[in-house]
Amino acid sequence: MSNVSEAAALEGSRRALELPGATTRTGGRGVWRRPGVRLIGGLLLPVVILLVWQIATTSGLVPAYRLPTPASVFTAGVELAERGELWTHIAISVQRVLLGFAIGSLVGLAVAAIVGLSRLGDVLLSPTLAALRAVPSLAWVPLLILWMQIGEESKITLITIGAFFPVYTTVADALRHVDPQLVEAGRSFSLRGWSLFRTVQLPAVIPSVMSGLRLALAQSWLFLVAAELIASSMGLGFLLDDSQNNGRVDRILLAIVLLALLGTITNAILGFIERRLLKRWT
Repeated sequence: MSNVSEAAALEGSRRALELPGATTRTGGRGVWRRPGVRLIGGLLLPVVILLVWQIATTSGLVPAYRLPTPASVFTAGVELAERGELWTHIAISVQRVLLGFAIGSLVGLAVAAIVGLSRLGDVLLSPTLAALRAVPSLAWVPLLILWMQIGEESKITLITIGAFFPVYTTVADALRHVDPQLVEAGRSFSLRGWSLFRTVQLPAVIPSVMSGLRLALAQSWLFLVAAELIASSMGLGFLLDDSQNNGRVDRILLAIVLLALLGTITNAILGFIERRLLKRWT
């Protein structure tokens, strides 16, 4: 009895000591999760970078031919926009990314389900896919051009390859580690096949699915540049390559900034979808 009493007393003391700190930590996390705080905090570093960039270029610390001023980059964007070229580059690149991302993600989810839910699929597919995942993106370009020429098919296929592997890897691994007790509980309610997957296994891996999709989206933008740098006449990757050939550093920086902005916007959209899905499934 004395041991029980001592344990209870120690537990009560621990809770008394931890509760204030736990409340403070929870409150602190609540502040940092507010949209306004996150927006302002996220803008701090870009603003600092912009100020340093402005000071370095206007003071002569860095010559203009190496690093144009922010105003020069903005002017280059205005010139391209007035000629209608900027919006065409953006629209074509976004279209390629979205198509490749959608196809690669869907195929990745399907293959991940086969590998993650079937031991036979795991044995047959995992070694080959692991080997293909190690192939660099640029290594695919000559083969795709040989097979599909330099049209849209080769570019979208390359982006599809880039989007496939993050989704496949993340979701397949998550499906392998679904709690067996949850699966057995579902089977005890006569759930099999698709109904078991939809009711038990899918909700358990939704966070991993969304993580894989966000990684796939970032990878899609990387593979887009690889595709457009080598075989393209339009798009932001082409703008990078053409500006390098013409010595237009201002347009190179413009293309980089636009790729960063578009990547941030598409990631924010996917993050919004993720929050809605997590509220529904978890």
